[in-house]
Amino acid sequence: MPFAVLTIVALIDILMGRDRAILTLVVIAPLVAATALGRRATLAYGALAVVVAALLGIYDQLYTGNQFAAQLIRLAGIAAGTAAAVVASTLRLRREAEMARLGQEAAAARAVLETAETLQRHLLGDPPSLPGLQSAVRYVPAGRHAQVGGDWYDGFGVPDGGTVLVIGDVAGHDGKAAATMAEVRGMLRAIAQTSSGSPAAVLTGLDRVLTTRRRPTLITVVVAAVDGGDGTATLRWSNAGHPAPILVRRDGSTELLARAPELLLGIDPAAPRLDHQLSLRPGDTVFFYTDGLVERRGSTLDEGTDWLIAELERRGRQPLDELCDGLLTELGGRTDDDVAVLAVRVPVDLRR
Repeated sequence: MPFAVLTIVALIDILMGRDRAILTLVVIAPLVAATALGRRATLAYGALAVVVAALLGIYDQLYTGNQFAAQLIRLAGIAAGTAAAVVASTLRLRREAEMARLGQEAAAARAVLETAETLQRHLLGDPPSLPGLQSAVRYVPAGRHAQVGGDWYDGFGVPDGGTVLVIGDVAGHDGKAAATMAEVRGMLRAIAQTSSGSPAAVLTGLDRVLTTRRRPTLITVVVAAVDGGDGTATLRWSNAGHPAPILVRRDGSTELLARAPELLLGIDPAAPRLDHQLSLRPGDTVFFYTDGLVERRGSTLDEGTDWLIAELERRGRQPLDELCDGLLTELGGRTDDDVAVLAVRVPVDLRR
């Protein structure tokens, strides 16, 4: 394209005759080159433009009389235009290089985040299958951490015929937190099989086992047990310093299942722990979550919890998958911490 510009300008200058010199237009060539070519090519076209203008000046007889000074000014203008074109080309190349670097970094960050999320999902395992209950689970990694983390959910049956539900969070956003999470998840499953259906006993047993680990670990967790029969179900739960679950009744009313605070795991294995209990009716939903769902920069934890309760009042009767997806969509992908969600609903036609 720049060479075509030089050729066209030269031909027009020659065809228009010596009394109409348009040779200054050759400066367009390096300016065009600056939009697509490198610095050297732009400089080369600029030098060629000066040469063509000088030769056209000879043809147009611009080196005689009072035309000489004007021709020198024309050539100086073309040289200045070439310098400006080289600067423009340099700035464009730097901008393109920066854009390419940012694009590569963004692609690399997305790849690492996807890898971390895939690894976390493998650590969590398949979504739990809970006979006699409807359930949905979700996990979203933190927007600021392209790493595995310590949030987890779980659900499984126990020998007495009940169902155990778990939501927990190991402190940290690294491989150690994820490894601890996987270890604690396995230990909790094993302890729950012999704890006579008491969530508090499960947490006490787990806390004692954790004291044998060489590295102290802080863990928040809720363990709940659901037993059903005769068209109703009973929810028993114990909470070790974790955000309180939320009960959504079939009519859309909500209750934050907050009780007197109890210690996190990993502080004092002798700390007393209590079971709490309530009845679930067909159509009732219990929503478990980790703190990443309600903690946001610029807001308090209470404000985040109030937001979640309001959303559950609005969405609580939706199908569970739709409910979970809607809540996470409200976050807009801007989470400062991992988010794990476990939603469980007593079917309307409960038969257990």
